[in-house]
Amino acid sequence: MAKKAVASFSGDKSQLRNYVKCIRMVKSDKTGSYAFNEEMVHVQEVKDFFAKK
Repeated sequence: MAKKAVASFSGDKSQLRNYVKCIRMVKSDKTGSYAFNEEMVHVQEVKDFFAKK
C-alpha cells in the first residue's frame, strides 16, 4: 500500500492560527485578463491587504 503524505508544521501551533490566506483578483493592464494574488497575512492586516491595489 502507498503511504499517505501528510504535511506538518513545526513550531507553536497557536501562532499559526493568527495567519489567514487572502486571495485577491487583479486585472492585468496589458492583457485585460485576471490573475489571483495569494498571500499569508496576519489577522490584523487583512483590511490593509484588500485596501491596497
